[in-house]
Parts: sequence; structure tokens; C-alpha cells
Amino acid sequence: MMTVSGSPLRRALARVGAQEDLNFLLTNRLPRRLATCFMGWFSRIEQPLVRDLSIATWRLFCDVDLSDAREAKFPSLHAAFIRALRPGARPIAADFTILTSPSDAILGAHGRIEAGRLFQIKGLSYRLADLLGGDAQLADAHEGGSYATLRLTAGMYHRFHAPHDLRVESVRHIWGDTWNVNPIALKRVEALFCRNERAVLRLRVAEAGHAVTLVPVAAILVAGLRLGFLPEGTALRRTGGRTLPCTARLAKGDEMGWFEHGSTIVVLAPAGFTLLPELTEGHRLRMGEPLMRLPSTAQHA
Repeated sequence: MMTVSGSPLRRALARVGAQEDLNFLLTNRLPRRLATCFMGWFSRIEQPLVRDLSIATWRLFCDVDLSDAREAKFPSLHAAFIRALRPGARPIAADFTILTSPSDAILGAHGRIEAGRLFQIKGLSYRLADLLGGDAQLADAHEGGSYATLRLTAGMYHRFHAPHDLRVESVRHIWGDTWNVNPIALKRVEALFCRNERAVLRLRVAEAGHAVTLVPVAAILVAGLRLGFLPEGTALRRTGGRTLPCTARLAKGDEMGWFEHGSTIVVLAPAGFTLLPELTEGHRLRMGEPLMRLPSTAQHA
């Protein structure tokens, strides 16, 4: 029997989605914040008929694999979005010299941070300080370092995890828009990541204390970002953009939080970190797979 992913309807929808003007119109020219708030409410409806139709529609439009989910059934579309994995579904690269991918993702723009700028797509750069909410000091700390843009599609596993043994030093929420973060929008909206709602997570990685920063970026239909290491009841959107000090310690692979739909994580590492040479733009990563190599001891002796 033909699967949904290979059906004629699914292929027809994919062709429509590939038309850039139409895709951009449908995913960006509607009231983005209103649509996002509506989705946040609608996806939580637990009425069985609504739930079943919602999940079926989601699976029709997106590549969704629920075979590695911890639960077999979900009370709502929201619960399916933020599903946890069964134990062992994502092996974690144990090598101490490796920084792993914090999430399932497609590798986007990546490379060296130079003159305070990085790329969101080929030919279109943005200021790192703007991404970090104007924090020039933190931007300077990553000058000459490496960055990797990790895009989570709507059907992917939405939780993200510690890329190494680390301590979370601080969290800062930055209000913004909810533009789509797909490649079509990245080609058309300048400094898109700097416009969207996001969080800045400052980390200290490994015994050497390397300063690594994760920037989870929201997108249209993202109903929220949850960070499990913060004190219970902490609502990022109610912090008023204040920097929240943190002392949480996480082991490599420990869960950090989750998106409530697809989105992006920008990984920022200091000088000496290098992206694995076999990784190229468009490469599909799974959480726990190697992403960057830490500096050698000799480099920082």
C-alpha cells in the first residue's frame, strides 16, 4: 500500500510548496503573530476528532516519523509536536573532543564569524550583535569562531539537547516577529533571524570552559519555547528581556528544552572550534551526531 509520503496528493502539495512566490505569500503574508497564537491554542485541543484530523493533516504536509517516539498515542497535535523519544533513539557521540548537534536539523549556512558578521544564506549576511540583542561584548567573544545554522522542519523531533557537558550561565529572551525560517524566506527577508523572537543561551562547555552560545529562533506557528533547566514556572516571555543568571549543569545529551513547532538554532562557538569537514549545507543531522570539533589542548596550552 502506498504511504502518505509517496502519494500523488503529497507530491502535488510538494510541487505547490516549491513555487517560491506562492510559498512566501502563504507562509509570511498572513497575520503571523495572530496565526501563531491561534496555532498555539488549536494544537492543544484534545477532542479526538479534531486531534486525529489535525495529526493526519500535519502528516500529509510534512515528513513525520513517529516510530521513535516514546508514546504510541498522543492526546493532541501539540503533544505530537513536542513528543519525547524512546530511550536510545538518538545515540550521543561520546568523544570528548566533539560538540554534537543539539537537535535533529538540516544544516544551513555555516562557517567562520568574521568582522562580526555571519550568513543566513549565501550572499546575505547579518550582524552577530543584532542576533544577540545588541550584546557587542558577547559578539566579540565569538569573533573568529565558527557558527552553524540548524533548521528544524515542522515534522522533525522538536526537542533540543546539551551538545556537550556544560553549565548554563544565563538565558535572555528577545521579543520579535515570527517570519518563516525556510530557505525561501531567508533569501527574501534581510537579517531575518535578528527580527524573529529568540533566546540567547550562554554556555560554558567542558573543563576548559569554552564559551558556546545557542540561539533558538522562533518562527511562524511556533507557540513557544520551553527550557526545562529553568526553575519551574519561569515564563520567558514575561522576563522583559532581562538576562536570567543560571547555574544549571547538564551532561552531554541531556534535554535542554523544546520548540512547539519547527524552527532554527544558531550554534556559535569561539575561535578554535571547527565544523566537521564532511558536513555541507543541506546535510541532515540527528541530535547527538558530531557537529564541531573542540580546540586541541595544544592550541590553547
